[in-house]
Amino acid sequence: MDVHTAVQNRRARRVLDDSRPITDSDIDNLIEAMRLSASCFNNQPWRAVFVHGDEALGLVKTALSKGNEWATKSRLIIVIAAKPPDDCVIRDRQYFLFDCGLSVGQLVLRATEMDLIAHPIAGFSPKTTRELLGIPDEYTVITFVICGHPGSDDSLLSDKQKEAEKARPERKLIGENFFKDKWGAPLR
Repeated sequence: MDVHTAVQNRRARRVLDDSRPITDSDIDNLIEAMRLSASCFNNQPWRAVFVHGDEALGLVKTALSKGNEWATKSRLIIVIAAKPPDDCVIRDRQYFLFDCGLSVGQLVLRATEMDLIAHPIAGFSPKTTRELLGIPDEYTVITFVICGHPGSDDSLLSDKQKEAEKARPERKLIGENFFKDKWGAPLR
């Protein structure tokens, strides 16, 4: 699959098959995608905890927020954390969140190519996650990336989530967030 196809196929799906394992080879491929991501001066500020063991996975799932019950079927949760001093800080601009986003984006495209779901979420308790995984306080717990093989049992989804599974959500018109030459001037 080429990059264009991966971009077109990528979806934030929620229906996972918890009977199919994520292999060490799968994890190695996802790690390599993140490792090769661009970052300011190649600082690579991301720290990723690949929660894969049954016991650890069960504990981390307790940090999920209500509404993310679907994620309890995941066979892998990747917890992304970083701290500002590990990346470029230029005056008041801190790049660590941007660079972590780049690495997760690259991971998501690689997962798509591998026919895996990799769905970043914000619905979790950073405090609980920090405690469960021993993440130092100076790190920002940025996201969970919920990973697994596509499934068919949507019983853990809300009606709204079931509807969202049917088709890619509409995107904003290009002129709403892409501008030409100055802020607010629609590109098209």
